[in-house]
Amino acid sequence: MPRDNDAPKGRFAALVDYPTRLLPGVLLCILIASVAFGFEFIELRFFEHPYVEALVMAILLGMVLRAFWTPPQRWQYGIAFSAKQLLEVAVMLLGASISFAMIAASGPLLLAIVVLTVFVTLGATYGLSRLLGLPTKLSILIACGNSICGNSAIAAVAPVIGADGDDIASSISFTAILGVMMVLGLPLLIPLLQLSATQYGILAGLTVYAVPQVLAATVPAGFVSAQVGTLVKLVRVLMLGPLVVGLSLVASRWHTDPTSKTGGKRFSLFKFVPWFILGFLALAALRSLGALPGDLADPIRKVTVFLTVISMAALGLGVDVRVLVKVGGRVTAAVTLSLLLLLALSIGLIQLFN
Repeated sequence: MPRDNDAPKGRFAALVDYPTRLLPGVLLCILIASVAFGFEFIELRFFEHPYVEALVMAILLGMVLRAFWTPPQRWQYGIAFSAKQLLEVAVMLLGASISFAMIAASGPLLLAIVVLTVFVTLGATYGLSRLLGLPTKLSILIACGNSICGNSAIAAVAPVIGADGDDIASSISFTAILGVMMVLGLPLLIPLLQLSATQYGILAGLTVYAVPQVLAATVPAGFVSAQVGTLVKLVRVLMLGPLVVGLSLVASRWHTDPTSKTGGKRFSLFKFVPWFILGFLALAALRSLGALPGDLADPIRKVTVFLTVISMAALGLGVDVRVLVKVGGRVTAAVTLSLLLLLALSIGLIQLFN
Protein backbone atom coordinates (compact mmCIF):
# COMPACT_ATOMS: atom_id res chain seq x y z
CA MET A 1 0.00 0.00 0.00
CA PRO A 2 1.24 3.53 -0.74
CA ARG A 3 2.34 5.53 2.26
CA ASP A 4 0.40 8.65 3.38
CA ASN A 5 3.13 11.02 2.24
CA ASP A 6 2.81 9.68 -1.33
CA ALA A 7 -0.48 11.59 -1.78
CA PRO A 8 1.08 15.09 -1.68
CA LYS A 9 3.75 13.90 -4.11
CA GLY A 10 1.03 12.67 -6.48
CA ARG A 11 -0.79 15.99 -6.30
CA PHE A 12 2.47 17.88 -6.87
CA ALA A 13 3.27 15.71 -9.91
CA ALA A 14 -0.20 16.35 -11.33
CA LEU A 15 0.24 20.10 -10.78
CA VAL A 16 3.58 20.08 -12.58
CA ASP A 17 2.17 17.92 -15.39
CA TYR A 18 -0.82 20.23 -15.98
CA PRO A 19 1.06 23.00 -17.88
CA THR A 20 2.85 20.34 -19.92
CA ARG A 21 -0.47 18.89 -21.07
CA LEU A 22 -1.78 22.35 -21.97
CA LEU A 23 1.28 23.44 -23.93
CA PRO A 24 0.74 21.77 -27.36
CA GLY A 25 -2.86 22.95 -27.77
CA VAL A 26 -2.20 26.45 -26.44
CA LEU A 27 0.80 26.89 -28.74
CA LEU A 28 -1.28 25.75 -31.72
CA CYS A 29 -3.97 28.34 -30.89
CA ILE A 30 -1.30 31.05 -30.47
CA LEU A 31 0.13 30.12 -33.88
CA ILE A 32 -3.28 30.41 -35.55
CA ALA A 33 -3.92 33.72 -33.75
CA SER A 34 -0.56 35.06 -34.94
CA VAL A 35 -1.41 34.19 -38.55
CA ALA A 36 -4.77 35.94 -38.11
CA PHE A 37 -3.04 39.08 -36.80
CA GLY A 38 -0.72 38.88 -39.81
CA PHE A 39 -3.70 38.96 -42.17
CA GLU A 40 -5.16 41.92 -40.26
CA PHE A 41 -1.82 43.75 -40.54
CA ILE A 42 -1.82 43.24 -44.31
CA GLU A 43 -5.35 44.67 -44.48
CA LEU A 44 -4.24 47.72 -42.49
CA ARG A 45 -1.33 48.30 -44.87
CA PHE A 46 -3.44 48.14 -48.02
CA PHE A 47 -6.89 49.36 -46.89
CA GLU A 48 -6.09 51.38 -43.72
CA HIS A 49 -8.92 49.55 -41.89
CA PRO A 50 -9.38 45.81 -41.27
CA TYR A 51 -12.57 44.72 -43.01
CA VAL A 52 -12.11 41.19 -41.62
CA GLU A 53 -10.78 41.42 -38.07
CA ALA A 54 -8.21 39.05 -36.61
CA LEU A 55 -10.93 37.66 -34.34
CA VAL A 56 -12.99 36.51 -37.33
CA MET A 57 -9.91 35.36 -39.25
CA ALA A 58 -8.77 33.20 -36.31
CA ILE A 59 -12.03 31.31 -36.06
CA LEU A 60 -12.13 30.79 -39.84
CA LEU A 61 -8.53 29.53 -39.90
CA GLY A 62 -9.30 27.16 -37.03
CA MET A 63 -12.36 25.83 -38.86
CA VAL A 64 -10.38 25.28 -42.06
CA LEU A 65 -7.65 23.41 -40.21
CA ARG A 66 -10.21 21.27 -38.37
CA ALA A 67 -11.88 20.37 -41.68
CA PHE A 68 -8.66 18.64 -42.81
CA TRP A 69 -7.22 17.52 -39.46
CA THR A 70 -8.77 16.44 -36.18
CA PRO A 71 -6.41 17.29 -33.28
CA PRO A 72 -5.41 14.20 -31.24
CA GLN A 73 -6.16 14.02 -27.53
CA ARG A 74 -2.77 15.44 -26.52
CA TRP A 75 -3.75 18.69 -28.27
CA GLN A 76 -7.27 18.82 -26.86
CA TYR A 77 -6.31 19.86 -23.31
CA GLY A 78 -4.74 23.13 -24.43
CA ILE A 79 -7.42 23.80 -27.04
CA ALA A 80 -10.18 23.39 -24.42
CA PHE A 81 -8.26 25.62 -21.97
CA SER A 82 -7.85 28.33 -24.63
CA ALA A 83 -11.52 28.18 -25.60
CA LYS A 84 -12.85 28.51 -22.04
CA GLN A 85 -10.42 29.79 -19.40
CA LEU A 86 -8.55 32.25 -21.63
CA LEU A 87 -11.84 33.63 -22.95
CA GLU A 88 -13.09 34.14 -19.39
CA VAL A 89 -9.92 36.06 -18.51
CA ALA A 90 -10.42 38.22 -21.63
CA VAL A 91 -13.99 39.04 -20.58
CA MET A 92 -12.77 40.03 -17.12
CA LEU A 93 -10.11 42.35 -18.59
CA LEU A 94 -12.79 44.09 -20.68
CA GLY A 95 -13.89 45.81 -17.48
CA ALA A 96 -10.71 47.91 -17.53
CA SER A 97 -12.02 49.69 -20.64
CA ILE A 98 -15.40 50.58 -19.12
CA SER A 99 -15.86 54.01 -17.58
CA PHE A 100 -19.20 54.96 -16.06
CA ALA A 101 -18.23 58.61 -16.49
CA MET A 102 -18.17 58.14 -20.26
CA ILE A 103 -21.82 57.08 -20.16
CA ALA A 104 -22.83 60.21 -18.25
CA ALA A 105 -20.79 62.51 -20.53
CA SER A 106 -22.61 61.37 -23.68
CA GLY A 107 -25.77 63.28 -22.75
CA PRO A 108 -29.20 61.99 -21.68
CA LEU A 109 -30.89 62.14 -25.12
CA LEU A 110 -28.14 60.28 -26.96
CA LEU A 111 -27.88 57.76 -24.12
CA ALA A 112 -31.64 57.19 -24.26
CA ILE A 113 -31.51 56.62 -28.03
CA VAL A 114 -28.69 54.09 -27.70
CA VAL A 115 -30.36 52.23 -24.82
CA LEU A 116 -33.71 52.11 -26.63
CA THR A 117 -32.09 50.87 -29.84
CA VAL A 118 -30.13 48.16 -28.03
CA PHE A 119 -33.08 46.83 -26.02
CA VAL A 120 -35.56 46.84 -28.91
CA THR A 121 -33.08 45.13 -31.22
CA LEU A 122 -32.16 42.59 -28.54
CA GLY A 123 -35.74 41.53 -27.95
CA ALA A 124 -36.77 41.56 -31.60
CA THR A 125 -33.70 39.63 -32.80
CA TYR A 126 -34.09 36.98 -30.12
CA GLY A 127 -37.76 36.59 -31.04
CA LEU A 128 -37.01 36.35 -34.77
CA SER A 129 -34.28 33.78 -34.19
CA ARG A 130 -36.55 31.60 -32.09
CA LEU A 131 -39.35 31.87 -34.67
CA LEU A 132 -36.87 30.63 -37.28
CA GLY A 133 -36.24 27.57 -35.12
CA LEU A 134 -32.77 28.46 -33.83
CA PRO A 135 -31.69 27.18 -30.39
CA THR A 136 -31.96 29.48 -27.37
CA LYS A 137 -28.24 30.06 -26.86
CA LEU A 138 -27.56 30.68 -30.55
CA SER A 139 -30.48 33.14 -30.61
CA ILE A 140 -28.99 35.01 -27.63
CA LEU A 141 -25.58 35.23 -29.33
CA ILE A 142 -27.08 36.60 -32.57
CA ALA A 143 -29.19 39.11 -30.63
CA CYS A 144 -26.23 40.35 -28.58
CA GLY A 145 -23.93 40.52 -31.61
CA ASN A 146 -26.36 42.52 -33.74
CA SER A 147 -27.52 44.80 -30.95
CA ILE A 148 -24.22 45.82 -29.35
CA CYS A 149 -20.84 45.18 -30.91
CA GLY A 150 -20.83 42.14 -33.17
CA ASN A 151 -18.05 39.64 -32.58
CA SER A 152 -16.85 41.16 -29.30
CA ALA A 153 -20.31 40.88 -27.76
CA ILE A 154 -20.67 37.29 -28.97
CA ALA A 155 -17.28 36.38 -27.52
CA ALA A 156 -18.10 38.05 -24.18
CA VAL A 157 -21.57 36.54 -23.80
CA ALA A 158 -20.67 33.00 -24.93
CA PRO A 159 -18.94 31.81 -21.72
CA VAL A 160 -21.66 33.39 -19.58
CA ILE A 161 -24.50 31.39 -21.17
CA GLY A 162 -22.39 28.27 -21.77
CA ALA A 163 -22.60 28.40 -25.58
CA ASP A 164 -20.67 25.74 -27.49
CA GLY A 165 -18.18 26.26 -30.31
CA ASP A 166 -20.66 25.55 -33.10
CA ASP A 167 -23.06 28.24 -31.88
CA ILE A 168 -20.25 30.78 -31.52
CA ALA A 169 -18.81 30.01 -34.95
CA SER A 170 -22.23 30.22 -36.61
CA SER A 171 -23.12 33.59 -35.09
CA ILE A 172 -19.68 35.14 -35.64
CA SER A 173 -19.23 33.89 -39.21
CA PHE A 174 -22.51 35.20 -40.59
CA THR A 175 -22.46 38.39 -38.52
CA ALA A 176 -18.96 39.15 -39.84
CA ILE A 177 -20.08 38.87 -43.47
CA LEU A 178 -22.96 41.30 -42.98
CA GLY A 179 -20.69 43.60 -40.96
CA VAL A 180 -18.41 44.05 -43.99
CA MET A 181 -21.44 44.63 -46.22
CA MET A 182 -22.63 47.35 -43.84
CA VAL A 183 -19.30 49.17 -44.05
CA LEU A 184 -19.43 49.16 -47.84
CA GLY A 185 -23.12 49.96 -48.26
CA LEU A 186 -23.97 52.39 -45.45
CA PRO A 187 -22.39 55.50 -47.09
CA LEU A 188 -24.88 55.09 -49.94
CA LEU A 189 -27.62 56.26 -47.54
CA ILE A 190 -26.06 59.73 -47.15
CA PRO A 191 -27.38 61.13 -50.47
CA LEU A 192 -30.43 58.85 -50.47
CA LEU A 193 -31.71 60.11 -47.10
CA GLN A 194 -29.95 63.50 -47.27
CA LEU A 195 -28.21 62.91 -43.95
CA SER A 196 -26.04 65.54 -42.30
CA ALA A 197 -22.57 64.64 -41.06
CA THR A 198 -23.87 64.34 -37.49
CA GLN A 199 -26.89 62.26 -38.49
CA TYR A 200 -24.77 59.88 -40.51
CA GLY A 201 -22.29 59.53 -37.64
CA ILE A 202 -25.12 58.59 -35.27
CA LEU A 203 -26.52 56.12 -37.83
CA ALA A 204 -23.14 54.45 -38.29
CA GLY A 205 -22.55 54.28 -34.53
CA LEU A 206 -25.95 52.65 -33.98
CA THR A 207 -25.76 50.07 -36.76
CA VAL A 208 -22.15 49.12 -37.58
CA TYR A 209 -20.77 46.29 -35.44
CA ALA A 210 -17.12 46.99 -34.54
CA VAL A 211 -15.33 50.26 -33.70
CA PRO A 212 -12.79 49.85 -36.55
CA GLN A 213 -15.69 49.22 -38.94
CA VAL A 214 -17.37 52.42 -37.72
CA LEU A 215 -14.23 54.31 -38.62
CA ALA A 216 -14.10 52.63 -42.02
CA ALA A 217 -17.72 53.61 -42.68
CA THR A 218 -17.48 57.21 -41.41
CA VAL A 219 -14.01 58.49 -42.36
CA PRO A 220 -15.01 58.88 -46.05
CA ALA A 221 -17.91 61.08 -44.88
CA GLY A 222 -15.70 63.47 -42.92
CA PHE A 223 -14.12 64.07 -39.54
CA VAL A 224 -17.38 65.09 -37.82
CA SER A 225 -19.08 61.84 -38.85
CA ALA A 226 -16.10 59.83 -37.61
CA GLN A 227 -16.11 61.62 -34.24
CA VAL A 228 -19.85 61.28 -33.66
CA GLY A 229 -19.94 57.70 -34.94
CA THR A 230 -17.11 56.63 -32.64
CA LEU A 231 -18.74 58.28 -29.61
CA VAL A 232 -22.11 56.63 -30.26
CA LYS A 233 -20.43 53.30 -30.88
CA LEU A 234 -18.46 53.49 -27.61
CA VAL A 235 -21.64 54.27 -25.66
CA ARG A 236 -23.28 51.29 -27.38
CA VAL A 237 -20.33 49.07 -26.42
CA LEU A 238 -20.71 50.15 -22.79
CA MET A 239 -24.12 48.45 -22.80
CA LEU A 240 -22.24 45.15 -22.94
CA GLY A 241 -21.36 45.37 -19.24
CA PRO A 242 -24.93 45.51 -17.85
CA LEU A 243 -26.03 42.92 -20.41
CA VAL A 244 -23.32 40.42 -19.43
CA VAL A 245 -24.07 40.86 -15.73
CA GLY A 246 -27.81 40.42 -16.33
CA LEU A 247 -27.30 37.32 -18.45
CA SER A 248 -25.01 35.81 -15.83
CA LEU A 249 -27.84 36.05 -13.29
CA VAL A 250 -30.35 34.49 -15.68
CA ALA A 251 -27.96 31.82 -16.96
CA SER A 252 -27.28 30.59 -13.41
CA ARG A 253 -30.76 29.08 -13.43
CA TRP A 254 -29.98 26.99 -16.50
CA HIS A 255 -27.12 25.25 -14.69
CA THR A 256 -29.11 24.58 -11.53
CA ASP A 257 -30.50 21.12 -10.95
CA PRO A 258 -34.15 21.59 -9.83
CA THR A 259 -34.17 18.17 -8.17
CA SER A 260 -31.17 18.88 -5.96
CA LYS A 261 -31.69 19.71 -2.30
CA THR A 262 -30.28 23.12 -1.56
CA GLY A 263 -31.42 23.41 2.01
CA GLY A 264 -28.66 24.03 4.52
CA LYS A 265 -26.08 24.96 1.91
CA ARG A 266 -24.19 28.23 2.16
CA PHE A 267 -24.99 31.02 -0.24
CA SER A 268 -22.34 31.27 -2.94
CA LEU A 269 -22.08 34.42 -5.04
CA PHE A 270 -20.13 32.48 -7.68
CA LYS A 271 -23.20 30.28 -8.20
CA PHE A 272 -25.13 33.26 -9.51
CA VAL A 273 -22.36 35.47 -10.94
CA PRO A 274 -19.26 33.84 -12.52
CA TRP A 275 -15.86 34.84 -11.15
CA PHE A 276 -14.85 36.65 -14.33
CA ILE A 277 -17.98 38.85 -14.20
CA LEU A 278 -17.09 39.88 -10.65
CA GLY A 279 -13.60 40.67 -11.91
CA PHE A 280 -15.12 42.63 -14.80
CA LEU A 281 -17.17 44.75 -12.38
CA ALA A 282 -14.18 45.29 -10.09
CA LEU A 283 -11.98 46.54 -12.94
CA ALA A 284 -14.78 48.77 -14.26
CA ALA A 285 -15.20 50.28 -10.78
CA LEU A 286 -11.46 50.88 -10.48
CA ARG A 287 -11.39 52.53 -13.91
CA SER A 288 -14.38 54.75 -13.09
CA LEU A 289 -12.91 55.82 -9.74
CA GLY A 290 -9.56 56.65 -11.32
CA ALA A 291 -7.78 53.98 -9.27
CA LEU A 292 -6.61 52.22 -12.42
CA PRO A 293 -3.69 54.16 -13.97
CA GLY A 294 -4.48 55.54 -17.42
CA ASP A 295 -1.25 54.26 -18.91
CA LEU A 296 -2.37 50.68 -18.15
CA ALA A 297 -5.54 50.91 -20.26
CA ASP A 298 -3.87 50.38 -23.63
CA PRO A 299 -1.67 47.40 -22.58
CA ILE A 300 -4.69 45.73 -20.94
CA ARG A 301 -6.75 46.28 -24.08
CA LYS A 302 -4.05 44.68 -26.23
CA VAL A 303 -3.82 41.67 -23.90
CA THR A 304 -7.61 41.35 -23.99
CA VAL A 305 -7.67 41.37 -27.78
CA PHE A 306 -4.82 38.85 -28.00
CA LEU A 307 -6.47 36.43 -25.54
CA THR A 308 -9.81 36.73 -27.35
CA VAL A 309 -8.27 35.94 -30.73
CA ILE A 310 -6.47 32.90 -29.23
CA SER A 311 -9.81 31.72 -27.84
CA MET A 312 -11.50 32.15 -31.21
CA ALA A 313 -8.79 30.02 -32.83
CA ALA A 314 -9.51 27.32 -30.24
CA LEU A 315 -13.24 27.53 -30.89
CA GLY A 316 -12.64 27.24 -34.63
CA LEU A 317 -10.65 24.06 -34.04
CA GLY A 318 -13.68 22.56 -32.30
CA VAL A 319 -16.28 23.46 -34.93
CA ASP A 320 -18.02 20.86 -37.03
CA VAL A 321 -18.53 22.51 -40.43
CA ARG A 322 -21.56 20.30 -41.09
CA VAL A 323 -23.39 22.04 -38.23
CA LEU A 324 -22.76 25.43 -39.86
CA VAL A 325 -24.17 24.18 -43.15
CA LYS A 326 -27.23 22.82 -41.37
CA VAL A 327 -28.16 26.10 -39.65
CA GLY A 328 -26.61 28.48 -42.17
CA GLY A 329 -29.81 29.55 -43.92
CA ARG A 330 -31.71 30.23 -40.71
CA VAL A 331 -28.80 32.12 -39.14
CA THR A 332 -28.41 34.25 -42.28
CA ALA A 333 -32.13 35.04 -42.24
CA ALA A 334 -32.07 35.94 -38.53
CA VAL A 335 -29.01 38.20 -38.85
CA THR A 336 -30.30 39.89 -42.03
CA LEU A 337 -33.79 40.59 -40.65
CA SER A 338 -32.28 41.87 -37.41
CA LEU A 339 -29.94 44.17 -39.28
CA LEU A 340 -32.79 45.58 -41.37
CA LEU A 341 -34.78 46.21 -38.20
CA LEU A 342 -31.78 47.92 -36.60
CA LEU A 343 -31.36 50.16 -39.66
CA ALA A 344 -35.07 51.08 -39.78
CA LEU A 345 -35.21 51.84 -36.06
CA SER A 346 -32.02 53.94 -36.15
CA ILE A 347 -33.14 55.95 -39.17
CA GLY A 348 -36.53 56.53 -37.56
CA LEU A 349 -34.99 57.81 -34.30
CA ILE A 350 -32.57 60.08 -36.17
CA GLN A 351 -35.40 61.61 -38.18
CA LEU A 352 -37.63 61.91 -35.11
CA PHE A 353 -35.06 63.80 -33.01
CA ASN A 354 -33.49 65.54 -36.04
